[in-house]
Amino acid sequence: MKRILLSLSVIALASCVQQKNAEQWTDAEIEQKITEVLPQLTLEEKVAMCHAQSKFSTPGVARLGIPELWYSDGPHGVRMEINWDDWGHSHWTNDTATAFPVLTALASSFNPDLAYEYGNAVAEEALYRGKDVMLGPGVNIYRSPLNGRNFEYMGEDPFLAGQMAVPYIKGMQKNGVASCVKHFALNNQETWRTTVDVEVSERALREIYLPAFEAAVKEGNVWSIMGSYNLYNGQHCCHNAKLNSILRDEWGFDGCVITDWGGATDTKESAENGLDIEMGTWTNGLTASTKNAYDNYYLAQPYLEAIKKGEIDVKTLDAKVSNILRMMYRTNMAKTLKHGRKGNAEHIETALNIAREGIVLLKNDNKVLPLDKETTMKIAVIGENATRSMMGGGSSELKTFHEVSPLEGIKSHFTKADITYSMGYASGPEIYGWVLPSKLNADSLKRAALSTVKDADLVIYVGGLTKAHQQDCEGGDRVSMDLPFGQNELINDILAVNKNMVMVLVDGNAVTMPWIDNVPTIVEAWYGGCQAGNAIADVLCGDVNPSGKLPYTFPVKLTDNAAHSFESEEVFPGLAAENEAKNHKEYYKEDILVGYRWHETKNIKPLFAFGYGLSYTTFELSNISAKNSSKTISVKATVSNTGDREGAEVVQVYVGKQDSKVLRAVKELKGFKKTKLAAGEKAEVSIEIPVEKLAFWNEETKAWEVEKGKYNVYVGTASDNIAETIEISVD
Repeated sequence: MKRILLSLSVIALASCVQQKNAEQWTDAEIEQKITEVLPQLTLEEKVAMCHAQSKFSTPGVARLGIPELWYSDGPHGVRMEINWDDWGHSHWTNDTATAFPVLTALASSFNPDLAYEYGNAVAEEALYRGKDVMLGPGVNIYRSPLNGRNFEYMGEDPFLAGQMAVPYIKGMQKNGVASCVKHFALNNQETWRTTVDVEVSERALREIYLPAFEAAVKEGNVWSIMGSYNLYNGQHCCHNAKLNSILRDEWGFDGCVITDWGGATDTKESAENGLDIEMGTWTNGLTASTKNAYDNYYLAQPYLEAIKKGEIDVKTLDAKVSNILRMMYRTNMAKTLKHGRKGNAEHIETALNIAREGIVLLKNDNKVLPLDKETTMKIAVIGENATRSMMGGGSSELKTFHEVSPLEGIKSHFTKADITYSMGYASGPEIYGWVLPSKLNADSLKRAALSTVKDADLVIYVGGLTKAHQQDCEGGDRVSMDLPFGQNELINDILAVNKNMVMVLVDGNAVTMPWIDNVPTIVEAWYGGCQAGNAIADVLCGDVNPSGKLPYTFPVKLTDNAAHSFESEEVFPGLAAENEAKNHKEYYKEDILVGYRWHETKNIKPLFAFGYGLSYTTFELSNISAKNSSKTISVKATVSNTGDREGAEVVQVYVGKQDSKVLRAVKELKGFKKTKLAAGEKAEVSIEIPVEKLAFWNEETKAWEVEKGKYNVYVGTASDNIAETIEISVD
């Protein structure tokens, strides 16, 4: 085992210890240590360090005191223990964790400070569980609302994703736990994820799909990166020459590149294209496995034999081991190590605060919300998601020691109300990653729900998706944007009986809303982690004023989304290649026009726009100005809370080029600032934008280029709610 097990009393004591951050070796000290250790390793020991020894560990070198590396899935908490040689749960009794809200909820907060707290809390729990590398955060771009893993990512805008990922990484790595940013790159669907070969312009690659990874490397100084399953330009991304060149040569990344589990496919490419650690080979990443396959990995015995035969340069191996040792000296061989802790009050509070700030108020006609906590009205709570555990979702699954359901939260907050509950619909059990039909009778469930709402003063419908297969889960994309399990029909039937409905959506993806005109109040709550019920109830009763903003566009219908507008399988999810049946070809024909960029450039009205979110109070922006020097655009605005309660507003700054020589979106997010204000309070907000961030990727010169000329600076509170547009000139 990796570490000596302490008595429970000592563990409990250690979990309460307040200790400074892990003390790091300097870069110079680390490089010196690598220089000293590398010659002491045998060829066989070096190769062994480059591949797994179990599902979630890689070997060290005991005779030299080099420890094993232990990994855990994230990014929403530390996953329960998995068996040494297969994907079964180990059934430990002490592998629980705090369940944090999904990254979609974090992105909705538009609050980088919360991202820092998130990373710090997850790292502390990782330390307590003896983990050195946490697999997260995910920063892939929301290209399609059907992607099963969108809930693990941070939305459709690369700037927002980068701004939220960097503090998450810093909060984690200050503890001496490596963040492993994933999935590098273009991993934007689950369908055919291991065989789809993405064809995308280099401009779209550079401007949309890589910026968050670049920010993670250059600004976050991330210590590891996970390659993705898919191919890019005919080569798997875990050992892709082009991506490796960008990562190492252009960005200066000096950490470890780790495969997604089962992402390596070739020994020579893995050796020569920058892959350092191979995990999960002979699996499909989720269920299939080959017993004791580790010595047969591409970077195991085949790699060793190729080096001995002179077919692959041993320098490739030394580079890999250097990167691995560098990560070790930053984590489990740091100058000092920090104590871990889990499930403590601070972590629970962090989870609650993220869930609260991530909730987005989409609609509130007639100011139905907030509800009076002292109300004695009859409230009918309907929907399976009011009681369903949301700890599933493929690699993001968690075993949490407690979870507050929405129904529990509502009951604990509205103690004087007459609250009744009816399930309404049923999702069915999930077996081996597949959702089976429910054994409950759908008509009976519906009749019971209609009976429950008939005499209610208010209906709180808690529905959405389920964080299960084809409903927000690794390994399968959604088959439709519609709510599953007959929910749309159920909602319409309820509205025919009782129109006083508050809709609470629990999900990680956009859904269609054919009933939107008849539902006065809609709350997007996401998957809120272990404190989801309390966070939802806090917003419903007004203890918390909602301040979340959508991190992606809600289209009216699927074909309004850029990737689905072409209504062609070659654009999503891909077509079988003519001469190579095992790989599928997919063409990103929408190019740089992803999300709101597509909607605004093509003049397609969304259901709800990127950056949108209501509040229980009102805000005004005034005194808006934008001035620029040769290097910086300085934007200022006065934000006033003109309502009668405390709240927070997000000032968003977008920039668009007039008369560009290349295709451009109308505007692109370049800065934002969240400000909390008391009723009647005002504050000046300043946002600085480097002029270099206005650049586009010139495919002819293969370089970034800032066009001279006139630009529009848009200042507002959503991509479609701009208070003022200011023209500036860039010379």
